[in-house]
Amino acid sequence: MLTTRIALVSGIVLFFIALGVGLLWSSSSLLHDYVTTGMRLVGVAALIFYAWHKKNLTTTILVSMVIGIEVGIDFPEFSQKLKIVSQIFLRLIKSIIAPLLFGTLVYGIAGHSQIRQVGRMGWKSLLYFEIVTTLALIIGLLAINITKAGAGIQLPSTPADEKLPATRQTITDVILHIFPENIAKSIYEGAVLEIVVFSILFGIATAMISEQHRRPVILFVESLSEVMFKFTSLVMYLAPLAVGCAIAYTVGHMGLGIMVNLVKLLLTLYAALLFFLLVVLLPVALMFKVPLRKFLHAIAEPVSIAFATTSSESALPKAMRAMEQIGVPRKIVAFVMPMGYSFNLDGTTLYLSLATIFVAQASGIQLSWSTQLAVMLTLMLTSKGVAGVPRASLVILLGTLASFGLPVEPVYVILGIDELMDMARTSVNVIGNCLATVVIARWEGEFNEQSA
Repeated sequence: MLTTRIALVSGIVLFFIALGVGLLWSSSSLLHDYVTTGMRLVGVAALIFYAWHKKNLTTTILVSMVIGIEVGIDFPEFSQKLKIVSQIFLRLIKSIIAPLLFGTLVYGIAGHSQIRQVGRMGWKSLLYFEIVTTLALIIGLLAINITKAGAGIQLPSTPADEKLPATRQTITDVILHIFPENIAKSIYEGAVLEIVVFSILFGIATAMISEQHRRPVILFVESLSEVMFKFTSLVMYLAPLAVGCAIAYTVGHMGLGIMVNLVKLLLTLYAALLFFLLVVLLPVALMFKVPLRKFLHAIAEPVSIAFATTSSESALPKAMRAMEQIGVPRKIVAFVMPMGYSFNLDGTTLYLSLATIFVAQASGIQLSWSTQLAVMLTLMLTSKGVAGVPRASLVILLGTLASFGLPVEPVYVILGIDELMDMARTSVNVIGNCLATVVIARWEGEFNEQSA
């Protein structure tokens, strides 16, 4: 036990000190390069030793991220070819989402819940989501107005053939996005909200038919849910490799120098997200008596997956299973978490308000507080269309800029570090949705204290 702890501490210290020295103190000396590289490799070896003895998936994933950083630094060209591994992992995860949501939602509604309880959970969830995401929007607006990270930025020239498409997203578009016109099309496009609406209606219809016809459907969806959870367990064996390759690709593609560039914008987002976690989500957790130690242990793995893959969807199956294990009934997990993926993306919502004002600052446009309030109200609607897939927030951002006549050129500045920003906001999305399931379970009086 002591040996593994020494390996953990020494590995972290050696790797990140060497990383910091190499990043902040550039030198053409071969001795400098050999020493920093050697320290990093010794640190990586110590962490691999720790992960080998720990034999824990979360630990393996976190150590894989460190290995990915090292591969990206030492072999930048090779690391560009590793993106396919993380893409395979994301494809497999996305193939799970639709059948898992359908099975768990229909079983939760038709097999356990009263239709009245479904309605009650619905308005409680929406009320909670709206309050929390509004606070996230406000924090994002305040943070960027305090730091003024966009002021004084020199905008890059944009080739005419590389213009970003900015499409105005109307309220009608947002409302229509809720309802599926073709469930097969919704599954193909990964439209989480449309799949959720279809599954809820299917579950309600199943609950209203006779026992003779309802029972076979319930048995089928229950079996489907269990199969998809086992499917998830199999896919998760690929998670450490996929996470390491995703990080290697990011570092190799962007280089560590990007950590220095635009550091003010990065720090603004990370500080705002941390403030949101401590000032909004932590008090909510304490208010609803969430067992914090158990909760943090449960979310460690899905959050680390979300951080590395920059996809909330990649963490969904694991997060749902983790919330069940700490005492949230499956019917509540199956109802609240998928809804949260369209209505409660806290990190993305905060980012959108921050990024919109950043674009205005970078363009030299002074927005009044009344206009910024209008931006916030617009984002309260348009951000609900984000389905948790990588870079979907970019579409919403461009649509918001078009709505207020703001130029899209500053978005190229954001794109340079969007991967790093996406890691943080996606992690907060997962944390917020996991917490929401526990909150609603407490509110419904169905949280299992013994499991927790």
